[in-house]
Amino acid sequence: RCLAALCEHELQERASRRIQRRRDEANLPPGKTFQTFDFALATSIARPRMRELATGGDWVQQAHNLLIFGPHGVGKTHLAAAIADDLITHGHRARFERVTDLLQHLQAARRDLRLPDALAKLDRYDVLVLDDIGYARKDQHETDVLFELIAQAYERRSLIITSNQPFGQWEALFQDKAMTVAAIDRLVHHATIIEMTGESHRRRQATTAAKR
Repeated sequence: RCLAALCEHELQERASRRIQRRRDEANLPPGKTFQTFDFALATSIARPRMRELATGGDWVQQAHNLLIFGPHGVGKTHLAAAIADDLITHGHRARFERVTDLLQHLQAARRDLRLPDALAKLDRYDVLVLDDIGYARKDQHETDVLFELIAQAYERRSLIITSNQPFGQWEALFQDKAMTVAAIDRLVHHATIIEMTGESHRRRQATTAAKR
């Protein structure tokens, strides 16, 4: 019984260290978990459904996507990071990337003829969070890299994407309409779409601070 208890303790320690390693490599923004997410302000989403998505399940195994839309400041980034954080706890590998930073990194890799290697590193993760895709510049090099990233992930790896722009405005992200349609088609083919509404949390906090 003592040996069995020691083995069980060792297994638990290994699992805990594995989760911590994955959380360290995930690049998650600090403090953005479900414990700090205010569902009382995010009335357009249901807590049980978000918790269900955060366990992973079939949608990650089947490389489906999660698309989160909403205006500035309603908690899209926080929600995406919280889901990714819980996915790690449930055994998945996740990586959080701000789109503007990621595209600059991938462009540099392309210039150095290292783009396949850079994409291969991202391919190690079960879930890739692309935060604030609406801030990508309509530059041909960035457009090509972004489309290549979406195309490579299609039906192979899950994407969580946040955007303050609806699909109807995505032509501002890509060089031509055909590429826009092709990118959206791949993203929505297997996807859950979440629409967040409400007042900006940052604006509310600033207003409260000003009153105080």
